[in-house]
Parts: sequence; C-alpha cells; structure tokens
Amino acid sequence: MSIFINKLKEEYPAHIECLQQRTKQALSRENIDGVVIHSGQEIKAFLDDNTYPFRVNPHFKHWLPLIESPNCWLIVNGEDKPTLIYYQPVDFWHKIIPLAESYWGDFFNIKILKQASDVGKLLPYDKKGFAYIGSHIEVATALGFTVINPEPLLNYFHYHRAYKTAYEQTCMRQSNTLAVTAHQAAKKAFFTGDTEYEIQNAYLSAIGYTHNETPYANIVALNKNCSILHYMTFEKRAPQVHQSLLIDAGANFNGYAADITRTYSFKRDKFAELIARMDQLMLIAVDALKPGMSYVDVHIVTYQEIAKVLAEFNFINVSADTAVESGVVSTFFPHGLGHHLGLQVHDMGGFMADERGTHISSPEQHPFLRTSRIIEAGQVFTIEPGLYFIDSLLQNLKNSTNSDQVNWQQVDEMRSFGGIRIEDNIIVHQSHNENMTRDAGLD
Repeated sequence: MSIFINKLKEEYPAHIECLQQRTKQALSRENIDGVVIHSGQEIKAFLDDNTYPFRVNPHFKHWLPLIESPNCWLIVNGEDKPTLIYYQPVDFWHKIIPLAESYWGDFFNIKILKQASDVGKLLPYDKKGFAYIGSHIEVATALGFTVINPEPLLNYFHYHRAYKTAYEQTCMRQSNTLAVTAHQAAKKAFFTGDTEYEIQNAYLSAIGYTHNETPYANIVALNKNCSILHYMTFEKRAPQVHQSLLIDAGANFNGYAADITRTYSFKRDKFAELIARMDQLMLIAVDALKPGMSYVDVHIVTYQEIAKVLAEFNFINVSADTAVESGVVSTFFPHGLGHHLGLQVHDMGGFMADERGTHISSPEQHPFLRTSRIIEAGQVFTIEPGLYFIDSLLQNLKNSTNSDQVNWQQVDEMRSFGGIRIEDNIIVHQSHNENMTRDAGLD
C-alpha cells in the first residue's frame, strides 16, 4: 500500500498543474476571474429531518479526494494556489471528520469553516468576476453570485475531463481492483446458491462498503430478472432453480468509479456457451478502440457482430446482414456499447466535438448511445455489449412484419435466463488499450 500511496503522491502534482492550466485557459476565454466550486450540501427528505445520501459535486472531487464532505468550497483562478474552505463544525450530534494530513494538502490554502452560514466571510467579497459551479442555485444567489454554472465554461471543463491524467488513471485502476474483489465474492455466492440479497451483501462485505458507497445502485439479477436492464430489486427469496446471474456493480477510489458487469450460468449449458461467445465478442470490441475512430463506428461494428451471434446460435433464420438491415438485432441488443468513465459513471463530454460543446448526434437507428465522440489516447471507456431476451421487446417483434426472421422456439428456450451483459473498463493509450478489469484478475 505504501508503494501505491507513493505513486499517487508522485502523480498528483502534475494532475493539479493540468487542472490549473485548463482552468486558466477556460477563464481567459470567458473573461472570468475565477471559479468557486461548491462540494454540495446534504438534502433533507420532504417533511423530514433525515437527509438523502450525500453525493459530492464531481467538479469538486476532480481537484482533491474529499468525497464525503458537504459544505466545502474551492476557490480557483488557474494561477494562484487554490483555496480550500473546509467545513468542520462543532457538532455533538454527528461524527466530525478532521482534515487529515495527506499527499494533496500542501497544494491548497486551507481555511476552516465552523458554521456553514459563515462561508460568505471566506469567499471573495466581490463576486462579479467569479463563477459559481454547483447544484445549489439558491445558495449561490443568496451569497451574491450572478454568474452561475455558465454553459461555455462547463463545456470546456467537461470536454477536457475525457482526458485522464496519470493520477486519475491510477485511481481508476484501484477502483477496478476493489470492484473485482467484490465481483469474485459475488460469483462465489451465486454458485453457492445464494439469493440476490445475499449476493449483494457478499459483494459489499468483500470491500467493506455500505450500499450507499457504491458509485451507482448495484444490479444483482437472477434468472429472468437478468432481462431487466436496470433491475434494482434484491429478492430475499431464492428461486426454485438457479440458472443465471447478471451482476452490474462498481466501486469508488478517491471519487473515481469502476463499472463492471458479469453474467454467469449455473450449469455448463447452451447459455454458458452463449456467455463465452459474448465474452469473446466483448474483447474484440475492446481491441477495436483506436485513437482517431468514432465510438459510434465501434458500436455499429459490434452491433453487426451480435447479429452474427444470433445467426450462429440459431435465434434468427436469416443472415446477419438481413437482421442488421431490418433492425431485428435491436430487440436483443437495445442499448449502446458503452460510455466514458471517470468522476462519474456516465462521465461528461461524450457527445462533444470540441471545447465549445458542439453536439455530435447519435445515428437515428442507434438512439441509445451514451457517447458519439472521437476516440483519443487518455480517454477511459466501458465496453459492455449485451444480448437479452426481454419479453416486451420480443412481443413487439413478434407482432411486427419481421416476426418471420426469428426462430421463436430457440428464443423461447432462453427467456428464463434473462440475458447477458459483459463489461470491462478500458484506458485507451496511443499504442495499446489497457483493460483494467482483466488486469485486476476478473475473467
């Protein structure tokens, strides 16, 4: 661990310098003196004094790994040493987290805030030249900010967030390592015959997480539930038989996310063969990520490859080309190939052609893509092709003029398994692609 911390310590100064340069350039372009970045506030439930789980502003955690600290502020102008206003109240109701010494502390002028309402005394007096970045518009307005989340400034930051510094890449390798440890525990629980609820608990326990600490709500689906793309229920009753598990679950390190999916068959059967074939297809898609290519093109090639899988396994009785042309493939693969990954699971900037935020639309026949951007070195993506047997989509297909293109007997045999998704996290380098998920030991 000390070697790992030393690596972060070595890489962090260049990370801060990169963010300073980006900020300086963005402020110059927009004629703004500086930015004030709000970590966020806890939000109370309606008619209650309990709060929702706190989620830090991604622009805040881009600078430093404080991800559990509301009411904190950063003042940055791209030239001077950034100022961190750290909220540390006198409070006997809650546990107060002291500001521990760390590798990042020397890069900030730190001011302690004892009472959240006193922050105005520590912020710049004249706020006309400063832009507020955060979600609490009413707070910004009350403090006197008139420039709030200016779109051109955010576009510049979001566009450049796609290029991950060496420090960020190290953090994401570690988040993958954590997630892989948990995935291995979940796999073991599945083959032991555990329920969805028990598999979820095995996942969390393996890395010491509560359910609020994952970067997104885990998907733990057994059997037919695997066909629900965003399945959020953890059944506590075991199914009569265990057939399949689809687990889409991640981890965080210093605010950087891992997002990994695996599908397993309980037996060595046709569904297991289909999983192995989809795994092979996923790795081919990883290899297709090349600097200078459009992510849309990689998606389209993968879409065509899934058509070949449908033909190979006799789910369709027409050629792969015919299934692509008719759109039948979309019934079985209804989502995009993947997305940018980083400070957020679906990281920003995926549809931007340039620093101004010029939008790159997805093709009309592939409306669910989460990125359409040109692939470049330093970017991080998920690759997550899927093949599902979703009743509602299959019924629509059965009622359509393309119904005769499907071998319904073969499809019906797979419905109880739900579907397959396999997802790895990839750093694109100029000379190669780095599969952080496989490197961390998850097959």
